[in-house]
This record gives sequence, C-alpha cells and structure tokens, in this order.
Amino acid sequence: MTPETSITAGLSPLAIAPGPLQKKTRRRWLNMTLLTGLVFLGIIVAFALLYPFIDGGNAKEPDFTQPTFAGPSRDHWLGTDNFGRDNLLRLAVGGRIDLYIATAATVVTVIVGGFLGLVCGYSGGWFDTLVMRLVDFMVTIPYLVLVIAIVAILGPGTNNLIYAIWLIGWVTYARIVRAEAMVVRNLEYVEAARVIGMGHARIMFRHMLPNVVAVALIYSMADFVLNILTAASLSFLGVGVQAPNPEWGLMVSESRDFFLRDWRLMTYPGLAMVIIGAAFGLIGDGLAQALRPKG
Repeated sequence: MTPETSITAGLSPLAIAPGPLQKKTRRRWLNMTLLTGLVFLGIIVAFALLYPFIDGGNAKEPDFTQPTFAGPSRDHWLGTDNFGRDNLLRLAVGGRIDLYIATAATVVTVIVGGFLGLVCGYSGGWFDTLVMRLVDFMVTIPYLVLVIAIVAILGPGTNNLIYAIWLIGWVTYARIVRAEAMVVRNLEYVEAARVIGMGHARIMFRHMLPNVVAVALIYSMADFVLNILTAASLSFLGVGVQAPNPEWGLMVSESRDFFLRDWRLMTYPGLAMVIIGAAFGLIGDGLAQALRPKG
C-alpha cells in the first residue's frame, strides 16, 4: 500500500468527494446568467483597454487625411465621423472613460454607504437618527437634479462628475444596509457574540457584514449602469465630460447635427450603453441567484 493509498483510506467519503451542499453551492455560483454577464463584461473591458493600443490612432484629434462620414471598411470597421476619426477607436476610448467613472463612483459609494448603514443599523441612537434624517432629505430631491446642481457648482469635468456622484450615491446603500443590519442585530449569533464579550467592531465587520452586504452588492450592478447613464446624460447636456474626449453621451450629443447625414454616429454609442447595461443586468441577476438564501 502506497502512502497516498493509506492516507486516502483513512479519510471518510465526505472528505474525499464534495458533499451535496458543496455541489449545490458551486452550482449556484456557476449559474448561466452570472457567467453570461461576466463573459459580456469581460469582452467589453478587454475591448476598451486593449483596442486603443492595437489601433494606435488618436481618438481625440481630427484626422483630415481620412474621409469624413466614411462607411465601414477594412481600415475603419465602423467608419469615420465628421472629423475623419475612427468610430471604433472612439467607442473603445469612450468605454474606458465610462467604465472609469462607473467603477470609481460605485466602489466608493458602496463602501461609504455600506459602512454608515452598518453602523446605524447596529448601534442606533442619535447617530442613526442624524444620518437617516440626512438621507430622508436627500431622497426628496431627484437624483439627477442634485448631480447637475453639484456639477454646476464644482464645474464640468470627469473628476467633478465623480465627486458629485460620491456626495449623493451613498444614500441608497446606507438605507439598504441599515435595513438588513437592523434585522440581523437581533439574531442569535449576534447575541451570542455579545455574551462572550466580542467588541462591537468585530461583531459588525466579521459577523454581521457578510450577512448584510449581499443586497448592496446586487444593487451595485444596477448602480454601475445608472452611473454610466448619469455620466452620459450630463455629457450630453454639456456639463459632464468635455470634448474632445470621446465619452459615449458626448458622442451622441456631437452627432445630433449629422443624424440625417449619418445615423450610425449616434447609434454606435447608444448600442454600446445598451450592451454594457445588459451585461451588468445579467451579473446582478446571477448574483441574486447565487446569494439567495437556500432552505
């Protein structure tokens, strides 16, 4: 008998093969909806990050050596715009900008809002009352109006747009996580942790946080799309990303005057927003299936 055989012989069947619970958990995380969304998002991210290096052109400066309003060809797969710039290259660079805005804005709001919601839901008291009254006040004002007002004060630009989303976006996560934390704080395992003398920080971040963060993570996938649409909307209005940066909303705005001449200039960035929205939507649905409590 070899050493490997003797070791295997001493193990129980449950230690050798994954049990039913492990297989079920693996199937939940490997659901087709989540995998499809991740594949779509991976293709979009790879295209946005790699294609500008492959093309090697300039997506911002006019190129009058190329024909304007050219149709799809071997040199320009999606044609050119009114300045002779390659549409596919501008889509890729615009995807970089929108993904950067969405990622930077969403990650910070999830962390800040989740932290405040967890502390408020666990501790209660005057701090909870103060934060929730601020949340109630901000909810009464339409989201896009608040963002436009803050950007108007700070000035147009990519970073100021992100700052405006930071100042407002945390509100939703604070409400979501607080509601979950208020339920969890009265469960038996939290009471047991208090009885054995665990500190408040350890109870909140080690025991409560993994059980309250699922809803916020699922919502954040929709928030990614919302932040991309917010950036596109403000750029379309002229108070977001500024030309000559090829942001998708700005590309739609710049192509309005040429819609009858070449409708594709407006269609390409619109389709790009639809595709990335569908990708994040699939990821959100897949996470909901994977994180949904069973039994």
